[in-house]
Amino acid sequence: MLIDPSAGLEQSGYERLTRRRTLVLLLALFLFSIVAILSLGVGSYQLSPAAILKALCGLGDDGIVRHLVWSIRLPRTMGAILAGAGLGVSGIVMQTLLKNPLAAPSTLGVSQGAAFGAAFAIIVLGAGQTHVSGNEAVTLTSRSTVVISAFAGSLITVIVIFVLSTIKRISAESMILAGVAMSAFLSACTMLLQYFASDVQVAATVFWTFGDLGKAGPPENVIMALTLIPAFLYFMLKSWSYNALQWGDDVAKSLGVGVKSLRLAGLVITCLIVSVATSFLGIIGFIGLLAPHLMRLIVGNDQRFLIPASALAGGLLLLCSDIFSRTVLAPVILPVGIITSFAGAPLFLYLLLTRRSR
Repeated sequence: MLIDPSAGLEQSGYERLTRRRTLVLLLALFLFSIVAILSLGVGSYQLSPAAILKALCGLGDDGIVRHLVWSIRLPRTMGAILAGAGLGVSGIVMQTLLKNPLAAPSTLGVSQGAAFGAAFAIIVLGAGQTHVSGNEAVTLTSRSTVVISAFAGSLITVIVIFVLSTIKRISAESMILAGVAMSAFLSACTMLLQYFASDVQVAATVFWTFGDLGKAGPPENVIMALTLIPAFLYFMLKSWSYNALQWGDDVAKSLGVGVKSLRLAGLVITCLIVSVATSFLGIIGFIGLLAPHLMRLIVGNDQRFLIPASALAGGLLLLCSDIFSRTVLAPVILPVGIITSFAGAPLFLYLLLTRRSR
């Protein structure tokens, strides 16, 4: 019997590649943990890693430190982790399903649709109580109404993009232009709401759309976690189907993949993730665009590794942005959405110039 010597070489090469990708994920998880601890220690009152660990374990006699860690910084850090991971996962799934490397919640108008829905709930449906004192300009009185309205707003955008990409079969460039058009339209709708709102409501909605992790509290984090975790597990179960989809719809269909249902379900779930994060924290741009591109340069296009890597990269990018927003003009804390927008544009241009084909 003849044995192809190249078969063993191909298998060993694949095993080495798998080990390297697994190692990258472990290193990213380690770096992610370090930055999360650093996030808990950064602020006007600096905390050492030892003091943070003691507070998290309930040790020590300093009640102020425990209150600072558990009540203020831990909810903010968890909000950054959950929102960043959700945006990173949504970005890679959108790019895969729409076969467009520029697809992301911010470039397709999904975030703007969610913002319009949330603003509609706050101004028209009275789901938010506006005020001019305190740390926040809006206190949500009905989180479910805001989330449902944000989901409906983002879903409108996805339906338009889905119809154009599947029925009209527009090009990748035209898809982005359609997303820009939807963003402009939904932003105009939001401004129309603000035009007929009171001065306090206008100021409140403008502040709310900045993208601020200070809004994250235990209830918001629980809802984001309950949305993200099942969605992440679903995407991981479908990772082989996403790999097949990269070879073309015809090839995927020949392998038994239900392309239309897979694409529709994935886009609806990503809408839910983005709408929940946006309704609670405001618009946070570029995370869903940059995280997949950064990790694709390292782990390649295998969705089994790229999906969790994008989640880790999204959380890491948002954590770093939040740390910078709290330190650059301390004690003033900038909205993290401003930081991600400033950093995202030039970094994405750099990725476009240095991106290697894989």
